[in-house]
Amino acid sequence: MTAPATAGFPAFHGIALAAALALLAGCGEEQPVGNAPSTTTAEQSPTPIAQSGKQREPAPEKTAKADIPIGKGFDFYVLALLWSPSYCEAEGEEANKQQCSRPYGFAVHGLWPQFEQGWPQDCQTFEPDVSNETMRGLYDIIPSAGLIRYQWRKHGACAGLRQADYWRVLRAAWERVTIPAGYGDQATTVQPDTLERAFLSANPGLPANGAAVICDEQYFREIRICMTKDLNFRSCPEVDRRDCRLSNAEMPAVVQ
Repeated sequence: MTAPATAGFPAFHGIALAAALALLAGCGEEQPVGNAPSTTTAEQSPTPIAQSGKQREPAPEKTAKADIPIGKGFDFYVLALLWSPSYCEAEGEEANKQQCSRPYGFAVHGLWPQFEQGWPQDCQTFEPDVSNETMRGLYDIIPSAGLIRYQWRKHGACAGLRQADYWRVLRAAWERVTIPAGYGDQATTVQPDTLERAFLSANPGLPANGAAVICDEQYFREIRICMTKDLNFRSCPEVDRRDCRLSNAEMPAVVQ
């Protein structure tokens, strides 16, 4: 299993078409679409600190809640937090070297605008590219250039925000979530229900049907957390239905 900043006008959505496509597609799966860029681009980035307890390099000041730009053209967000070692183990030689040569634990997969049923994607935008400067400012929480570009084009452009404001919201969403400590030092097997309860306990106000643990046939891959446009936790039954059905899932250790 397995979103990127210059000022400009908000993206034009084509909501009716996006909603129709979303209903056909399901909810929030990350599959390559059309000419979406590869996530295998290897570029130089700062060495991150493992994200097992939100210990990380200095980042820009936290965004005050009153300063959060409010998107439009969708109903709510899903913040997807991937477990980077699972991606690296599962993809093997095909994994992104920029991501897998550095000690990422939990990291941002994307911030996805959602409808109550389905989601918009690949919306028109006057800001199709992400600058190198912007990407350097995101590497502490998003692990590769390719992923940043892909997430902007597929999801971020559908948020009804200028690119710079979208990245502000994404970082604020990341800061809104407390990641439970104790993961990453060594490989382990986790019970998905136990992992989800740890997130619920660490984040008061997060409802049980407002988060979904995602796994493949072997690995825990990510947790998806639902938020309002102003980043309050909320329920999302459609997302919650994608909860992992495994009794146990592998959680590889963070690369040191």
